[in-house]
Amino acid sequence: MISPSIKSQFEAIVGKENIMDSPAQRLVYSYDATPNIQAMPDLIVAPRSTEEVVKIVNVCQKGKIPIVPRGSGSNLCAGTVPIAGGVVLLFKHMNRIIEVDEQNLTVTVQPGVITQDLIETVEQKGLFYPPDPSSMKISTIGGNINENSGGLRGLKYGVTADYVMGLEAVLANGEVIRTGGKLAKDVAGYNLTQLLVGSEGTLAIITEATLKLIPKPESKQTMLALYENIDAAAQSVSNIIAAQIIPATLEFLDQPTLQAVEDFAQIGLPTDVEAVLLIEQDGDSQVVERDMRKMATLCTASGAISVQVAATLEEAEALTTARRAALSALARLKPTTILEDATVPRSEIANMVKAINEIADRHQVKICTFGHAGDGNLHPTCPTDARDLEEMERVEAAFADIFERAIQLGGTITGEHGVGMVKAPYLQWKVGATGIAVMKGIKQSLDPQHILNPGKIFTEDARKRLVVSS
Repeated sequence: MISPSIKSQFEAIVGKENIMDSPAQRLVYSYDATPNIQAMPDLIVAPRSTEEVVKIVNVCQKGKIPIVPRGSGSNLCAGTVPIAGGVVLLFKHMNRIIEVDEQNLTVTVQPGVITQDLIETVEQKGLFYPPDPSSMKISTIGGNINENSGGLRGLKYGVTADYVMGLEAVLANGEVIRTGGKLAKDVAGYNLTQLLVGSEGTLAIITEATLKLIPKPESKQTMLALYENIDAAAQSVSNIIAAQIIPATLEFLDQPTLQAVEDFAQIGLPTDVEAVLLIEQDGDSQVVERDMRKMATLCTASGAISVQVAATLEEAEALTTARRAALSALARLKPTTILEDATVPRSEIANMVKAINEIADRHQVKICTFGHAGDGNLHPTCPTDARDLEEMERVEAAFADIFERAIQLGGTITGEHGVGMVKAPYLQWKVGATGIAVMKGIKQSLDPQHILNPGKIFTEDARKRLVVSS
């Protein structure tokens, strides 16, 4: 518990109006978008500046009080669940777009900026910020950086880390560090910017970011390809990439996901096929036209039974919106929805989807699969009910088998959701004991008291998705 005197110190820093500690307020910040993991914080503090963050950290490090940085809580690895209590640091006030620099093609923002707001702001100037997590309407840039978020455009444009040029961050000892900057080249020492990206708030608290922008693509087209078997869909993915075409989006949905999405969106998606590929290309209009023709031919040659290009912008947007709604659609099926992101080389997509289906049958659970086929990032999703403890045991066992199979196929346990608490028991499967030791060494060096988001990444026990409260 945080003592009244410590609370008074926080109030002196941010004002009473920016402190929340009622049971109802604490409950709101006891969980994130990860199902069935919950722990109560002692206090929620909303700073308004880097200087206030420094003062808060100084109080916490003296009292060894845990700090959990939080954006919108849309992450899916329990990365913002305050498992050790302490202070949730809420960035709702630090939400300014500080500068759009058209000469250097950068944008500088505070961590609380909503991703879609940033995208729309720079597009008004003819610029483009590509990372587009499905949660972009609510997710924050600080959260995207901490989790190294991906998105539908990841195949062509990469993930958040590819656009972070510089950071301002507060270390666990209260010192402020600035990394990188508006530089096309900078190899001065270790790449501390990239070290902090994806560190899930365990190494420093990000208070400002300088992000790379690119020119906004001139045009975009969207295509839907239908398949009667998964192998044909997977072969299309391989053939498109082998033809040296890199589409902006190359998404996969299996039949159960397709059915759920159509029931939810009701835009006329076919539900009697085994799989679909949603393909987008952007760029120069002539190049887009050429690539779409080539990809349509490749899909047909690979076994697609139908290939249709969206006739209007509205139709294209409806298809993309429907894909982004996959999680919401599946969440309607059962009280609990567990979504993961095992990732394999794109050549192993068909084998991984088959393995997921076999594992689901073996453990007698329902798993729907969709995801970013172009970069091998699949999202096996299980509609279930956390109140059924016996079923939850089978669900956990199924996902453990899925992670193991992904690694066997040359993949990883997470492509964009992060480790947090959920993947921590499996991290050593991917990086090995030596990799874990190196990571722990970095953590110990930067946060020797382990006050920054404790219990994440290096959780020792194989924690299951059970409610944890305090």
